[in-house]
Amino acid sequence: MATDFWSPIKLSLGIAAVAAVLVFIFGLSFAKVMSNKRFKGKSIIETALLLPLVLPPTVVGFLLIIVFGRNGIGGELVEWIFNQSIMFTWWAAVIASAVVAFPLMYQSAKAGFEAVDEDIENAARVDGANAFALFVKITIPLSWRAIISGSILSFARALGEFGATLMFAGNIPGRTQTISTAIYLAIDSGNMEKAWLWVASMIGISLLMLIFVNFLKPSYK
Repeated sequence: MATDFWSPIKLSLGIAAVAAVLVFIFGLSFAKVMSNKRFKGKSIIETALLLPLVLPPTVVGFLLIIVFGRNGIGGELVEWIFNQSIMFTWWAAVIASAVVAFPLMYQSAKAGFEAVDEDIENAARVDGANAFALFVKITIPLSWRAIISGSILSFARALGEFGATLMFAGNIPGRTQTISTAIYLAIDSGNMEKAWLWVASMIGISLLMLIFVNFLKPSYK
């Protein structure tokens, strides 16, 4: 009973943590490229980056299957490199969680970067700072609140992902069964006691993260 209960929680935390790292890297990169810049097609690119935020999770799951399924370009590439399909694996759950969580990190980081005073960045350039040094030593430290808030929100979103994960990674106990899919299975099988325990654990984790986000909220400067 104890092992069955803790397994989805540990799995969810691990998947969400790895997804959050991927989202952090790609979110910061895209946010840096898109912030304070105007170029042709920017609105189209930004719409595509934010699309997972408004699409139903089942649609995201369907698109992931199309791209990473056995007949998809991504699926064929993964199978050629690793000699196995990525679907219904732990990494499939990570990818699904990262895709739906990405817009939260991107939006928050972009807002933080755009709030940085350009005069400070220009002064650093005059002093000889290159683009990388400027980003690491000036931009990131001045927008740390936004970055941490985005990281926590994206982790929370990845932790609670259900639809895309169920379609793309399945609901395999010990491999891809997250808290969300475990709750669904428990309710479906009439095991309300387990469902309530998992729901309570999700509420507790989510509340802690939201409290921390609200603590950081007052200012991005």
